[in-house]
Amino acid sequence: MSAVSGGGSEFPSVRSSRDDRLYELAGRITERDRLICRLLFDHRVLTTSQVADVAFHSLRKTQERLSVLLAFGVVDRFRPRSWSGSSPNHFTLGPAGAQVIAAERGVQPSDLGWRREVRTALATSRHLSHLVGCNGFFTALIRASRGGADFALDEWWSAARCADAWSVVVRPDAYAVWVENGFRLPFCFEYDNGTEPLARLEAKLPGYAKLARAAKHPTWVLFCFPSAAREAHARRVLIHPEVPVATATVAPGSSAEGPVWQTVGEGGPRRRLAGLGHPDRALSLVAKTKTQGPRPP
Repeated sequence: MSAVSGGGSEFPSVRSSRDDRLYELAGRITERDRLICRLLFDHRVLTTSQVADVAFHSLRKTQERLSVLLAFGVVDRFRPRSWSGSSPNHFTLGPAGAQVIAAERGVQPSDLGWRREVRTALATSRHLSHLVGCNGFFTALIRASRGGADFALDEWWSAARCADAWSVVVRPDAYAVWVENGFRLPFCFEYDNGTEPLARLEAKLPGYAKLARAAKHPTWVLFCFPSAAREAHARRVLIHPEVPVATATVAPGSSAEGPVWQTVGEGGPRRRLAGLGHPDRALSLVAKTKTQGPRPP
Protein backbone atom coordinates (compact mmCIF):
# COMPACT_ATOMS: atom_id res chain seq x y z
CA MET A 1 0.00 0.00 0.00
CA SER A 2 1.57 3.26 -1.01
CA ALA A 3 0.58 6.88 -1.30
CA VAL A 4 -0.45 8.08 -4.71
CA SER A 5 1.13 11.35 -5.69
CA GLY A 6 -1.22 14.07 -6.75
CA GLY A 7 -0.84 17.49 -8.20
CA GLY A 8 -3.36 20.07 -9.19
CA SER A 9 -3.81 23.69 -8.23
CA GLU A 10 -5.25 24.89 -4.95
CA PHE A 11 -8.98 25.31 -4.55
CA PRO A 12 -10.09 28.93 -4.90
CA SER A 13 -10.72 30.82 -1.68
CA VAL A 14 -14.19 32.03 -2.60
CA ARG A 15 -17.55 31.49 -0.97
CA SER A 16 -20.16 29.96 -3.23
CA SER A 17 -23.22 27.77 -3.03
CA ARG A 18 -22.86 24.25 -1.73
CA ASP A 19 -23.44 22.74 -5.18
CA ASP A 20 -20.97 25.10 -6.84
CA ARG A 21 -18.35 24.19 -4.26
CA LEU A 22 -18.91 20.47 -4.89
CA TYR A 23 -18.58 20.97 -8.65
CA GLU A 24 -15.37 22.92 -8.08
CA LEU A 25 -14.11 20.20 -5.78
CA ALA A 26 -14.81 17.50 -8.36
CA GLY A 27 -12.65 19.30 -10.89
CA ARG A 28 -9.71 19.97 -8.61
CA ILE A 29 -9.43 17.05 -6.20
CA THR A 30 -6.26 14.99 -6.69
CA GLU A 31 -5.55 11.28 -6.40
CA ARG A 32 -3.67 12.03 -3.21
CA ASP A 33 -6.76 13.76 -1.80
CA ARG A 34 -8.82 10.70 -2.68
CA LEU A 35 -6.34 8.48 -0.86
CA ILE A 36 -6.71 10.64 2.25
CA CYS A 37 -10.50 10.37 2.00
CA ARG A 38 -10.37 6.58 1.70
CA LEU A 39 -8.09 6.22 4.71
CA LEU A 40 -10.22 8.53 6.84
CA PHE A 41 -13.37 6.68 5.83
CA ASP A 42 -11.85 3.29 6.68
CA HIS A 43 -9.78 4.22 9.75
CA ARG A 44 -11.79 7.14 11.14
CA VAL A 45 -9.03 9.51 12.32
CA LEU A 46 -5.45 10.47 11.44
CA THR A 47 -3.14 13.13 12.83
CA THR A 48 -1.25 15.58 10.64
CA SER A 49 1.95 13.55 10.87
CA GLN A 50 0.10 10.33 10.00
CA VAL A 51 -1.34 11.95 6.86
CA ALA A 52 2.22 13.02 6.02
CA ASP A 53 3.36 9.41 6.48
CA VAL A 54 1.04 8.11 3.78
CA ALA A 55 0.71 10.96 1.31
CA PHE A 56 3.41 13.65 1.54
CA HIS A 57 7.13 14.18 1.98
CA SER A 58 7.03 17.16 4.31
CA LEU A 59 4.91 18.29 7.24
CA ARG A 60 4.55 21.77 5.78
CA LYS A 61 3.04 20.50 2.52
CA THR A 62 0.75 18.26 4.52
CA GLN A 63 -0.52 21.17 6.60
CA GLU A 64 -1.05 23.32 3.52
CA ARG A 65 -3.11 20.72 1.71
CA LEU A 66 -5.13 19.77 4.76
CA SER A 67 -6.01 23.42 5.23
CA VAL A 68 -7.40 23.49 1.71
CA LEU A 69 -9.34 20.28 2.21
CA LEU A 70 -10.68 21.63 5.50
CA ALA A 71 -11.93 24.80 3.79
CA PHE A 72 -13.88 22.69 1.32
CA GLY A 73 -15.35 20.35 3.93
CA VAL A 74 -13.42 17.35 2.63
CA VAL A 75 -12.02 16.83 6.12
CA ASP A 76 -12.98 17.94 9.60
CA ARG A 77 -10.42 18.85 12.25
CA PHE A 78 -10.25 18.80 16.03
CA ARG A 79 -7.57 19.00 18.68
CA PRO A 80 -8.30 16.85 21.74
CA ARG A 81 -7.64 18.16 25.19
CA SER A 82 -4.25 17.26 26.60
CA TRP A 83 -3.23 17.32 30.27
CA SER A 84 0.42 17.76 29.36
CA GLY A 85 1.51 19.96 26.46
CA SER A 86 -0.58 20.38 23.32
CA SER A 87 -2.17 17.73 21.14
CA PRO A 88 -1.66 17.58 17.36
CA ASN A 89 -4.50 18.28 15.00
CA HIS A 90 -6.65 15.24 14.33
CA PHE A 91 -8.59 14.85 11.07
CA THR A 92 -11.77 12.96 10.23
CA LEU A 93 -13.74 12.71 7.02
CA GLY A 94 -15.91 15.74 6.28
CA PRO A 95 -19.22 15.88 4.39
CA ALA A 96 -17.57 16.69 1.05
CA GLY A 97 -15.12 13.85 1.65
CA ALA A 98 -18.08 11.52 2.13
CA GLN A 99 -19.37 12.74 -1.24
CA VAL A 100 -16.04 11.79 -2.78
CA ILE A 101 -16.20 8.27 -1.34
CA ALA A 102 -19.82 7.83 -2.40
CA ALA A 103 -19.03 8.92 -5.96
CA GLU A 104 -16.14 6.46 -6.14
CA ARG A 105 -18.41 3.63 -5.03
CA GLY A 106 -21.37 4.65 -7.16
CA VAL A 107 -23.71 5.07 -4.19
CA GLN A 108 -25.40 7.88 -2.32
CA PRO A 109 -23.62 9.36 0.74
CA SER A 110 -26.49 8.11 2.90
CA ASP A 111 -25.67 4.55 1.82
CA LEU A 112 -22.18 4.74 3.35
CA GLY A 113 -23.31 4.74 6.96
CA TRP A 114 -21.20 7.88 7.46
CA ARG A 115 -22.48 10.32 10.07
CA ARG A 116 -20.63 13.49 10.93
CA GLU A 117 -21.69 13.49 14.57
CA VAL A 118 -20.25 10.01 15.10
CA ARG A 119 -16.91 11.13 13.72
CA THR A 120 -16.80 14.30 15.79
CA ALA A 121 -17.65 12.28 18.92
CA LEU A 122 -14.12 10.89 18.64
CA ALA A 123 -12.82 14.17 20.03
CA THR A 124 -13.96 13.21 23.52
CA SER A 125 -13.82 9.43 23.21
CA ARG A 126 -11.78 7.51 25.78
CA HIS A 127 -10.76 5.20 22.93
CA LEU A 128 -9.19 7.98 20.85
CA SER A 129 -5.59 7.48 21.95
CA HIS A 130 -5.83 3.74 21.30
CA LEU A 131 -7.24 4.29 17.80
CA VAL A 132 -4.65 6.94 16.95
CA GLY A 133 -1.84 4.76 18.27
CA CYS A 134 -3.02 1.76 16.27
CA ASN A 135 -3.36 3.83 13.09
CA GLY A 136 0.08 5.32 13.67
CA PHE A 137 1.62 1.85 13.70
CA PHE A 138 0.38 1.27 10.16
CA THR A 139 1.02 4.73 8.74
CA ALA A 140 4.64 4.37 9.90
CA LEU A 141 4.86 1.08 7.97
CA ILE A 142 3.49 2.85 4.89
CA ARG A 143 6.03 5.65 5.33
CA ALA A 144 8.86 3.11 5.49
CA SER A 145 7.69 1.43 2.30
CA ARG A 146 7.46 4.58 0.18
CA GLY A 147 10.20 5.45 -2.28
CA GLY A 148 10.77 2.18 -4.09
CA ALA A 149 11.49 -0.15 -1.16
CA ASP A 150 11.16 -3.91 -1.67
CA PHE A 151 8.43 -4.11 0.95
CA ALA A 152 4.91 -2.74 1.29
CA LEU A 153 1.75 -2.83 3.35
CA ASP A 154 -0.49 -4.66 0.90
CA GLU A 155 -3.65 -4.75 3.01
CA TRP A 156 -4.84 -2.90 6.11
CA TRP A 157 -8.21 -3.68 7.63
CA SER A 158 -9.74 -1.56 10.36
CA ALA A 159 -11.14 -2.94 13.60
CA ALA A 160 -14.64 -2.37 12.21
CA ARG A 161 -13.93 -4.43 9.10
CA CYS A 162 -12.42 -7.19 11.24
CA ALA A 163 -15.51 -7.15 13.44
CA ASP A 164 -17.76 -7.49 10.40
CA ALA A 165 -15.81 -10.57 9.33
CA TRP A 166 -14.95 -12.30 12.61
CA SER A 167 -16.72 -10.70 15.58
CA VAL A 168 -18.32 -14.00 16.58
CA VAL A 169 -14.88 -15.37 17.51
CA VAL A 170 -12.37 -12.51 17.81
CA ARG A 171 -12.03 -8.73 17.43
CA PRO A 172 -8.48 -7.69 16.51
CA ASP A 173 -7.53 -4.04 16.30
CA ALA A 174 -6.51 -4.61 12.69
CA TYR A 175 -5.63 -7.20 10.08
CA ALA A 176 -2.89 -6.59 7.56
CA VAL A 177 -0.63 -8.21 4.99
CA TRP A 178 3.03 -7.21 4.84
CA VAL A 179 4.95 -8.07 1.68
CA GLU A 180 8.74 -8.12 1.48
CA ASN A 181 10.77 -9.45 -1.44
CA GLY A 182 7.80 -11.51 -2.60
CA PHE A 183 7.09 -13.03 0.84
CA ARG A 184 3.59 -12.33 2.20
CA LEU A 185 3.03 -12.16 5.94
CA PRO A 186 -0.65 -11.88 6.93
CA PHE A 187 -1.25 -10.96 10.57
CA CYS A 188 -3.86 -9.90 13.07
CA PHE A 189 -2.78 -6.96 15.19
CA GLU A 190 -3.31 -6.04 18.83
CA TYR A 191 -2.25 -2.58 19.97
CA ASP A 192 -1.69 -2.42 23.72
CA ASN A 193 -1.40 0.93 25.50
CA GLY A 194 -0.86 -0.60 28.92
CA THR A 195 -4.36 -0.16 30.30
CA GLU A 196 -5.76 -3.69 30.07
CA PRO A 197 -4.96 -6.38 32.64
CA LEU A 198 -2.68 -9.07 31.24
CA ALA A 199 -5.41 -11.64 31.87
CA ARG A 200 -7.54 -9.86 29.29
CA LEU A 201 -4.77 -10.10 26.72
CA GLU A 202 -4.41 -13.81 27.48
CA ALA A 203 -8.16 -14.26 27.09
CA LYS A 204 -7.97 -13.12 23.47
CA LEU A 205 -5.95 -16.17 22.39
CA PRO A 206 -8.74 -18.80 22.39
CA GLY A 207 -10.65 -16.63 19.92
CA TYR A 208 -7.65 -16.57 17.60
CA ALA A 209 -7.40 -20.35 17.95
CA LYS A 210 -11.04 -20.65 16.81
CA LEU A 211 -10.28 -18.37 13.86
CA ALA A 212 -7.30 -20.55 12.89
CA ARG A 213 -9.42 -23.69 13.02
CA ALA A 214 -12.14 -22.08 10.91
CA ALA A 215 -9.61 -20.86 8.34
CA LYS A 216 -7.78 -24.22 8.45
CA HIS A 217 -4.43 -22.46 8.83
CA PRO A 218 -2.73 -20.38 11.55
CA THR A 219 -2.21 -16.63 11.19
CA TRP A 220 0.30 -14.57 13.10
CA VAL A 221 -1.03 -12.45 15.96
CA LEU A 222 1.26 -9.49 16.61
CA PHE A 223 1.12 -7.57 19.89
CA CYS A 224 2.66 -4.09 20.07
CA PHE A 225 3.52 -2.72 23.54
CA PRO A 226 4.36 0.75 24.90
CA SER A 227 7.35 -0.38 27.00
CA ALA A 228 9.84 -3.23 27.25
CA ALA A 229 8.68 -4.01 30.79
CA ARG A 230 5.05 -4.34 29.71
CA GLU A 231 6.10 -6.54 26.80
CA ALA A 232 8.21 -8.81 29.03
CA HIS A 233 5.35 -9.36 31.47
CA ALA A 234 2.83 -9.99 28.68
CA ARG A 235 5.01 -12.58 26.96
CA ARG A 236 4.63 -14.85 29.98
CA VAL A 237 0.89 -15.22 29.33
CA LEU A 238 0.67 -14.97 25.53
CA ILE A 239 1.25 -18.69 24.97
CA HIS A 240 -1.24 -20.91 23.15
CA PRO A 241 -0.55 -24.14 21.22
CA GLU A 242 -2.66 -23.04 18.23
CA VAL A 243 -1.80 -19.34 18.07
CA PRO A 244 1.52 -18.03 16.69
CA VAL A 245 2.32 -14.85 18.64
CA ALA A 246 5.12 -12.31 18.24
CA THR A 247 5.64 -9.14 20.26
CA ALA A 248 7.47 -5.84 19.95
CA THR A 249 7.93 -2.55 21.76
CA VAL A 250 7.50 0.23 19.23
CA ALA A 251 7.74 3.94 20.05
CA PRO A 252 5.01 6.17 18.59
CA GLY A 253 5.95 7.26 15.09
CA SER A 254 8.57 4.53 14.66
CA SER A 255 8.26 1.92 11.94
CA ALA A 256 8.12 -1.74 12.88
CA GLU A 257 9.36 -3.40 9.70
CA GLY A 258 12.85 -3.77 11.18
CA PRO A 259 14.35 -6.16 13.78
CA VAL A 260 12.03 -5.41 16.69
CA TRP A 261 9.95 -8.63 16.74
CA GLN A 262 10.35 -11.70 18.90
CA THR A 263 8.26 -14.83 18.69
CA VAL A 264 6.79 -16.06 21.96
CA GLY A 265 8.86 -19.06 22.99
CA GLU A 266 11.99 -17.77 21.27
CA GLY A 267 15.03 -15.97 22.68
CA GLY A 268 17.99 -14.47 20.87
CA PRO A 269 18.14 -11.55 18.43
CA ARG A 270 14.95 -9.95 17.31
CA ARG A 271 13.68 -10.41 13.79
CA ARG A 272 12.43 -8.18 11.00
CA LEU A 273 8.69 -8.28 10.42
CA ALA A 274 9.10 -10.44 7.31
CA GLY A 275 11.73 -12.47 9.16
CA LEU A 276 9.07 -13.96 11.41
CA GLY A 277 8.50 -16.43 8.61
CA HIS A 278 5.76 -19.05 8.49
CA PRO A 279 3.52 -19.22 11.58
CA ASP A 280 4.18 -22.96 11.91
CA ARG A 281 7.66 -22.03 13.14
CA ALA A 282 6.12 -20.23 16.10
CA LEU A 283 3.83 -23.13 16.92
CA SER A 284 6.79 -25.51 17.02
CA LEU A 285 8.53 -23.16 19.47
CA VAL A 286 5.46 -23.14 21.71
CA ALA A 287 5.33 -26.94 21.61
CA LYS A 288 8.98 -27.12 22.72
CA THR A 289 8.28 -24.63 25.50
CA LYS A 290 5.48 -26.86 26.77
CA THR A 291 7.72 -29.92 26.87
CA GLN A 292 10.95 -28.29 28.07
CA GLY A 293 9.55 -25.72 30.47
CA PRO A 294 9.23 -21.95 30.04
CA ARG A 295 12.02 -19.91 28.51
CA PRO A 296 13.01 -16.50 29.85
CA PRO A 297 10.76 -13.77 28.36
